[in-house]
Amino acid sequence: MALSLGWRAFASFPMNCCGVFLKAVRSSGLPSFPWGHCPWRGTGCFLDPEMKAFLEENTEVTSSGSLTPEIQLRLLTPRCKFWWERADLWPHSDPYWAIYWPGGQALSRYLLDNPDVVRGKSVLDLGSGCGATAIAAKMSGASRILATDIDPIAGMAIILNCELNQLNPFPILIKNILDLEQDKWDLVVLGDMFYDEDLADSLHRWLKNCFWIHRTQVLIGDPGRPQFRGHSIQHQLHKVVEYSLPEPTRQENNGLTTSTVWDFQP
Repeated sequence: MALSLGWRAFASFPMNCCGVFLKAVRSSGLPSFPWGHCPWRGTGCFLDPEMKAFLEENTEVTSSGSLTPEIQLRLLTPRCKFWWERADLWPHSDPYWAIYWPGGQALSRYLLDNPDVVRGKSVLDLGSGCGATAIAAKMSGASRILATDIDPIAGMAIILNCELNQLNPFPILIKNILDLEQDKWDLVVLGDMFYDEDLADSLHRWLKNCFWIHRTQVLIGDPGRPQFRGHSIQHQLHKVVEYSLPEPTRQENNGLTTSTVWDFQP
């Protein structure tokens, strides 16, 4: 089984499955292609019929095994061919978007349970992946949403996931937003992003600017990975809520049993 060099920084993951899934869960979360591949703020750019057909054929629609059974998502599951195939046979960039990571699950659950946090507000979902947290914000009444990721295929997946949940797709930006001039947002949400020291430091600086310049509220979801627990941002966090992870998510993330939402208060 071939493994991408980047897929090493997450805490322990299962060893009883193989193929593309292991390639994903062992990842640091940072694909090997550069940030800024396809800047975009619409939906047409991603509606490629061949890619749409590929994703529909090689993912499964599921709403089970996560903290948010209200949300349907296209994910890689054991019933998908590429879950078991050699990782190098996956023909596209590493499918981080195809896993519903624990930090994102906690954020999404919190927004669904507490719609006043986002109702009528503008929300930026940083590192959106499958789009679940942005979808939860939309379901809870956010007035403006931007989902960001670095993978154009994630953009297509987010559109398909919006459609699964009877939502009109919201804008998506495929670019390293940390390199852009900051816009004003009422709320920034990010899950499972503190996996690499350099990226964590960049995020920390960017989030502090959001808070001090625009008074933006920042919510962070993380299941307690060592890279996050050991970062200096810990001194500026207030625990909002901690969730016990469902058994399927625990099995896919060995050693991780809970996921927490933190309020960033520099």
